[in-house]
Formats: sequence, C-alpha cells, structure tokens
Amino acid sequence: DEFISSPPKKTVRFGGTLTEILLKYEKGDTTDFELLKHQLSDPDIKDAQIINWLHEFRISVVYLTKELEQLVNVLLKLPWLRRSREVVEEYLGFLGNLVSAQTVHLRPCLRMIVSQFVPPRITIREDDVDISDSDDDDENLSENFNTCHRALQTVARYVPSTPQFLMPILVEYFPFINKSERTLECYVHNLLRVTVYLPTLRLQILELIVEKLLKLDVSTPQEDIEDAEETANNSGSEEKSTEEGLFDMEEDEERKGNKVVSPSSERMAHPLAERLDILMTILFSYIKDVCHVDGKLNINNTKDLYRDLVSVFDKLILPTHASCHVQYFMFYICSFKLGLAEAFLDHLWKKLQDPNNPSVIRQTAGSYIGSFLARAKFIPVVTVKACLDLLVNWMHKYIDNQDTGANAYCDVALHGPFYSTCQAVFYTLIFRHKQLLDGNLRKGLSYLQSLNFERIVMCQLNPLKICIPSVVNLFAAITRKYQLVFCYTIIERNNRQFIPVVRSGTGGALVQTCTNPLDSFFPFDPYILKRSKKTIDPLYQFWEELSAEDLENLKKPIKKGISEDEDDDFLKGETPQNDGVVGIAPNSYESSTRSPVSSIGSPADCYVPFPQ
Repeated sequence: DEFISSPPKKTVRFGGTLTEILLKYEKGDTTDFELLKHQLSDPDIKDAQIINWLHEFRISVVYLTKELEQLVNVLLKLPWLRRSREVVEEYLGFLGNLVSAQTVHLRPCLRMIVSQFVPPRITIREDDVDISDSDDDDENLSENFNTCHRALQTVARYVPSTPQFLMPILVEYFPFINKSERTLECYVHNLLRVTVYLPTLRLQILELIVEKLLKLDVSTPQEDIEDAEETANNSGSEEKSTEEGLFDMEEDEERKGNKVVSPSSERMAHPLAERLDILMTILFSYIKDVCHVDGKLNINNTKDLYRDLVSVFDKLILPTHASCHVQYFMFYICSFKLGLAEAFLDHLWKKLQDPNNPSVIRQTAGSYIGSFLARAKFIPVVTVKACLDLLVNWMHKYIDNQDTGANAYCDVALHGPFYSTCQAVFYTLIFRHKQLLDGNLRKGLSYLQSLNFERIVMCQLNPLKICIPSVVNLFAAITRKYQLVFCYTIIERNNRQFIPVVRSGTGGALVQTCTNPLDSFFPFDPYILKRSKKTIDPLYQFWEELSAEDLENLKKPIKKGISEDEDDDFLKGETPQNDGVVGIAPNSYESSTRSPVSSIGSPADCYVPFPQ
C-alpha cells in the first residue's frame, strides 16, 4: 500500500512503450495512461525524461487524435522553453510532427506559443499574501522569444493555413492596457516580429496595434499628461524617485546609446502616457527597420509599408477625433522620401474633395492637410505652394457654386468641408508665410495676391466666423501687414453677432458662444511623449513665439511698391526653428478668443489689436 500511494521515482517508466499505453487506453485500460499524464505533469521532470517521451511521441503522432486532446494539452504545458537546448530542439521537432499529422491540434499549439509572447508570471509573497506579477528580470527572455518565433515558423512551414488561425489568437491574447509596461512592450514587439516572416498578416497586425494605441491615446488627453508632468516636477519627492527607479528597463539604456539620461527624466508621469510612449518608440523603430536595409532606404519595402499604414490610417485614425500622438506614424514614414509626403497629401486631398465621403471625414482630412503642411519640416516650399493652389482653387470654385444660391449663408452643417479647407489654408499661411516670401519679396507677394484671399474672406459663407479665433487673428494680422486683405471689419461684425449666454452660477457670469463650431483640431500639434519625441523633433516645425517687435511689425503694413532689395525686418527674421521659444497653440479645446489651454511649441493664441 505504501509503495502504491507514493509518487513514482523519476527514473521509473510504467506501462511499456507509448504506443502500448495508447492502445491500452483505446481498449478502456486507463491506468498506464493516467501514470503517463502524471509523469508529464510533474514539475520536477528531468530533461532526459522529457526528451525520451518527446521522441516516442514524435513517432506516435498518428495516435494523437481529437480523442486524446487531454494528453496533447498536457504536452503543450510542458516547461520546454526554459530547458536545455536538446529539449528545445526535440520539442520543436515534436510540434512540427504533431501539426502536420494532426491539424486538429493547430489552434492549441498556436495558443501555447502566443501565450509565451509576454514575460512569465511569477508569484511573489509579501506579508503572507501571494501576489502574481510578470517576471521582468528573466535574463533568458530574449532567447525564449527567439525560440517562440522559431516554433511559430516551424508550425507555419508545415501548415500553410496557419496565418488565418493565428490572427484571432493574437487579438485574444493582446494584454489589457493596464498591464505592466514591460508586458505590453514585449507583446507588441513580438507581434511586429511575426510580420517579418508572415507578411500576409502585417496589415491586420498593424491594425490591431494601432487600435490599442488609439485607446491609450484618447484615454490620455494632452492636458492630463501636462498636468501629471507638472505635478511630478513640483513634487519631486524622494519616495517617488525610488519607486520610479524600480520600473526602469534595461532596454532603455540600450536605446539611449552612449548618452545616459536619468530615469526620472525619461519616464512619463502619467501611467498610460508612459505605456503609449514605450509602444510608439517600438512602432517608430519598426518603421525605420523595415524601410532601411543596411542603413539605406529600400524603396520597395517603404512603398509596401506605406500602403499598409495608409490603409490603417483610413480605417482607424481618420475617423478618430482628437487623437494626439498615434497619427505620427504617418508623419514619420513620410519624412523618408518627399514622394511619400506628396502621396499622403494627395490621398488626403482626394478625401477632402470627394462629396461622397461623410462631411466629418472630409473636415478631418482638411485638418490633416493644414497641420501636415505647417508642421513637416521636410516639405519644401514648392510643395506647399502646389497644395495651396489646389486648396484655394477648390475654395473659389466652391464659392462660385454656393455663394449666390439658397445655401449662401454661414452654416457649418452645410459647408463644413469648405470651412475646414479655409482653416487649413489660413493655418498653413501662418506657419509658412516667411518661407513663401523669402528670397524674392515681389514675387512672393505676387503669388499670395494671386490666391485672392479677399474674395474668400468677403464671401457670404463668412469663413472668419467659423474658424478658430487664434488662427483668424494671426491670419488677419499677417494678411493686413502684406496688404492682402483687411479682415478686421468682418471680425468686428462677427464678434457683435456672437450672442452671449448666461452661465448658471454665482454672479451670472457671461461667456461667449462656442468659438470652435467646426470642432476642429490640429492633428500634428506638438508631440509631448518624452522617449518617442526624439524621433519626431528633428522633423518638426516648432513655432517661435512672436516677440513684441514682431507684434508691432504685424501692425505696420508694408509700403506699396516695395522693391526687391528693400529690407524688411519682419521678413528677414528666421523661419521657425525647432529650438525656438514656445507659445500657446490654437487647438480644439478653446472656449474663447484667448485660450487658457497651453500647448508647447505652437503659435501663440495672440490678439493683435484692431488698427484704429
């Protein structure tokens, strides 16, 4: 009795060969079968035993039918990854034999492999309480991931239909956004590695990743991130610094290269922003690695990836309102080659002008065009001019068709895409007017005059009433200075038409009606995630805050008939540089002419006084 009740010794094998055990099981004798499962489930099983069993299973896979699913599940739970090389190789061979002979077990095999895409769970005992956490300190983690990808490639080689079964499993196993940064980082990194050897899944995997990133992005408004950073900077307590140090990742040190940056300056104070920052860094690295081979841009790879990313952009980004950071993957890939940036602008332009698209999509496309033209350093003036020509010509045709009919009045619901286009043009001019006028002032002014802003501003649709006030004020100041159009009469008339409403509260304070009826936003407003912004900043056109002298210059119109050689201090000022002084951004959160919301590195929400 004592012998039977004690566990079997590790060197003892019961029941003969595997084939005999399985044949007995088919006839109803389950004793040896249960002993077999017991041995395979033993946490102290030796490498030699695993190898022997796996070798027998490899030559007996024909017996591992659907009825023996329970036994196969025990095999799939074997701790093979953290064993010797011999065990790993034998296990990979077993997986190949299993899925090729019994495709019914394909899904469980794929689930087992994908479940290893994150650090393993370990139990930590604190104050007599067991706490489950991910083992971030596993030194063999990178090697284990490599082995997982070998296993997945092995399965895919034997079963060509693997991708269609794999994708739902990748979606199912994606960690929740409140999981540790390390867990999310590992999973996304491994998903992107899958696209390298299963290219048919790349579009779907990119969609999955961007969808999850968007959820993080819209859950962390820019104001919340800035508030968290400000609070963290003000507190600076020793306890907080110690706690943050616990989460530092070795990979960060590798990314930084020789430049050592203190952990506290690298981490985002907002926990969701920290996760988003890490994942955006991975996405940018992936885009760079796919597009560059041996340090040189590979045109074919880049074009293929661009097509996939545009598809993801159309499906997920364009319909999402006011995301702050995720859309920068398009900004980044377009920086590799001017042709890509022009293709992206053309794509947005087609979205904007197509009346079959929903109005909200057309308006968002307009916002993207204006923000991209204004912010992308890599877009030359000649491309800016070409885009302005397209947009302004379309606006004039729109006015031709609408300005005298029954709908010739100011209404966002009727003319949303038109107002969005106007705002894109005004915003682009604010950022690019110095470059447009640089070199040859007479020629530059002649070009701007040819755009006929006066007709646009004076039309019955009244775009100055609809566009964000900060954009309107700067546009008015610049166009007045160069005597392109005088907007202030219309602005004053529009301001008088705003009906103030009483806000319920003590004193009955008066507030203006909504000053952003378009509900527009600037998709490429300054990028504020600390790690990943290092990729974007060199490509990004920051705004220099207008000095008192510049503001004064804006109030002084230039002289008629100015010669090409005459000096103009305002024009001679440098174009906005990325290390410029920061200001306040016109953005979609404004509730009055002077927005209380700040956004680093954007045009000042300044107010240029009406000329007397």
